[in-house]
Amino acid sequence: MSFPTTGITTSETTTTTTTARTTAATARLRLAAFVAVPVLALSVACVGGDDTSGTKSHDAIADVPAATDTPTTATTATTSGSTPATPSAQPAGKSAFYDAQMAFVRCMRAKGGYKDYPDPKLSGHLDWSKVNEIGSQPGRNQGIKAGKNNVCVDELQAVMAVEPERDQQKSYESMLAHAQCMRDNGVSRFTNPVMSGGNAMPGGDPNPASPVIDTDSPAYKQAREACAPKLLDGLDGMQ
Repeated sequence: MSFPTTGITTSETTTTTTTARTTAATARLRLAAFVAVPVLALSVACVGGDDTSGTKSHDAIADVPAATDTPTTATTATTSGSTPATPSAQPAGKSAFYDAQMAFVRCMRAKGGYKDYPDPKLSGHLDWSKVNEIGSQPGRNQGIKAGKNNVCVDELQAVMAVEPERDQQKSYESMLAHAQCMRDNGVSRFTNPVMSGGNAMPGGDPNPASPVIDTDSPAYKQAREACAPKLLDGLDGMQ
């Protein structure tokens, strides 16, 4: 049985088929890009909104858990057609620091005489605005940093052993600005920090063993509140 001639050659048929396939593939790529762009934009917005104090400054900090990287990872896996990757775990060093700080806080509550001692911030550093608020209460400043009779000093040393490294120059500059601010606000004997062996050593009372600055005075507390923003996250309890 013969079929009617359509007037289309084999070459034309091949060209038409190839063009159709190319057009369909292009459409699929455009659709994938259209879907991926909003997801990528959302990922960038989520990551970009994070900050600390600076920094984390250390701050900084504060640090948002590593799960903030998940949207970007998921986007890459989706657009490439592969299986989404598992989000990376929180850095071991920062987890150890936070855990050590929590052990110190539990000691302060159970044995140190401060049942209302506050939890650390997400960065692992203590929230010294809250700690100082407790210490400003009558008779409660004596053991605010290591518990009454230094009962929690071992836990405090464990915290210091795993604390993430700091940029010592930035720490020094932060504490220097704070010391100047304290003097400008009436605490005239507040000393500057110093650099020793590449490390920033805090200033404050010129004779810590026998304090000459009355930290319970209204003038000191007022200066402390005014100058707190000068200190980077984690430095606010050092001087």
